[in-house]
Amino acid sequence: MSNFLNESANFQPGKATAIESPELDERSTKQQTLRECVTSSLSEYFNKVDHDNISNLYDLVLSEVEAPLLQTVMQHTRSNQSKASAMLGLNRGTLRKKLKKYGMLN
Repeated sequence: MSNFLNESANFQPGKATAIESPELDERSTKQQTLRECVTSSLSEYFNKVDHDNISNLYDLVLSEVEAPLLQTVMQHTRSNQSKASAMLGLNRGTLRKKLKKYGMLN
């Protein structure tokens, strides 16, 4: 994950950013992009569930990614909503709405 954070300053939409894969042991140098991690996780999910019972996948994925994203950014900014909203590229009101949705609003 540290590699992801180091490279995030150079992030460009559409350009893959490498992150360390948590499944790999410490000796491995293999890295996965965020896109590859999502693809891998979704493939694993599809292999474990009945495809006929899948619904609202978009909302499921967003909530699984959005909550830890918000939590990590809020920790990084020491709960400074103005800094966090700027970092995320969100309006401060939108950030507050999302924090409330996930029970993270103090």
